[in-house]
Amino acid sequence: MTSDLDLHLSRIIPASPDAVWRCWSEAELLMQWFTPKPVETVEAVIEPRSGGRFYTKMQLPDGTEIASEGCVLAADPGRLLSFTDALGAGYRPTGTGFMTAIVTFDPVAEGTRYSAMVLHATLEERARHEEMGFHEGWGAAADQLADLAKKISG
Repeated sequence: MTSDLDLHLSRIIPASPDAVWRCWSEAELLMQWFTPKPVETVEAVIEPRSGGRFYTKMQLPDGTEIASEGCVLAADPGRLLSFTDALGAGYRPTGTGFMTAIVTFDPVAEGTRYSAMVLHATLEERARHEEMGFHEGWGAAADQLADLAKKISG
């Protein structure tokens, strides 16, 4: 179900759902693809279970660091990962929050149909995320994800 508050990205990745899942759920792998170059993910903690921590720290080319603390809402290995920045680990409210992501990995003949739906509370937040470059940034990251998933799936 989508609404006008959501942004969506979908790709076919020529790797298994398990390989794509690993790229999302293992911090060492996530740091290799999660941010579009030249931005880097320099730290990550992923606890792929309901209530687990979803933390990333990105570094911009000028050295600026941006940390994001969140909570895993749902985790079904090889199938689904959902997280939000509105909650911290253990479902502790953060008092802020910009988005909730629902990422699915569906097996198809070519590998995996990778879909990311990003939910926002208001039209203004959705528009701000679009203006920040959602489609370009998440698209570039998805291409990097596909390259890494192909490598690790052998």
